[in-house]
Amino acid sequence: MIDLTTDSCSDLSREIIQSRNIRVLPLQVFINNQNLKDGEVTPQQLFKFVEESGNLPKTAAPSIAEFAEFFRTPGETIYIGISSKLSATVPNSILALELLDGNKKVYIVDSLNLSTGIGLLVLKAADLRDAGWGAAEISEEIQRWVPKVRTSFIIDTMEYLYKGGRCTALQAIVGSVLKIRPIIEVRSDGTLGVKEKIRGGRMKGLNSMLEDFKSHLPHVDPTRVFVTHTGCDEDAAYLVEEIRKTGAVQEVLVTIAGATISSHCGPNTIGILFMLK
Repeated sequence: MIDLTTDSCSDLSREIIQSRNIRVLPLQVFINNQNLKDGEVTPQQLFKFVEESGNLPKTAAPSIAEFAEFFRTPGETIYIGISSKLSATVPNSILALELLDGNKKVYIVDSLNLSTGIGLLVLKAADLRDAGWGAAEISEEIQRWVPKVRTSFIIDTMEYLYKGGRCTALQAIVGSVLKIRPIIEVRSDGTLGVKEKIRGGRMKGLNSMLEDFKSHLPHVDPTRVFVTHTGCDEDAAYLVEEIRKTGAVQEVLVTIAGATISSHCGPNTIGILFMLK
């Protein structure tokens, strides 16, 4: 069996991880004077800490030594990780190969993405593995799918962007006063950018993401679409219902973002993530 692995930034649910036989290496989250693994603290606990302390949690990639130990399994391993432009995770995984026996084969794929944008690639790899493809073939095929992932999400507050150093205090204040909710996208080079600035009610932002998704429908891979969020169940239910109404998708999966992703985007963040054919 091919050892299919990813990191906790892929935001796959425990049920998916177990049912598809995927191994996950967690990132580290430093919160309330504690060093925790992503998964040991919920987004709600994290947001409460930020509200009470005014401090943003810090996150860290798995160390080179942790990756080396993670890769010490029988057979061939495929690792699909968070964008190297957003984290040291993939670079550390590459350096870890130097600590391994040369006979151990590890295929590393830089997703150039985050959250279930990574998850989409991992599940595509699981589909291919279960269809009998070899590790080298899967790795090569997943590399071909990397530029086809589309990830965008609406942020409800600019506080986390400000505290994380991704916008100025003035931008945060103006955004709050004018009720501007940015829609963030993952760009083709693996970096983040503002796709659209929504001024007005939250529903306007949700519908903007839906319209963008529908505009891609002729070219959307119908296998699966993710709706991923940091704790806004009603909005997720609305997006799922509207996506299903299109009749173009076989499976719509809902997941809650882990502590690492939540640390950088804040509460009530929600996104639609899909792949093109």
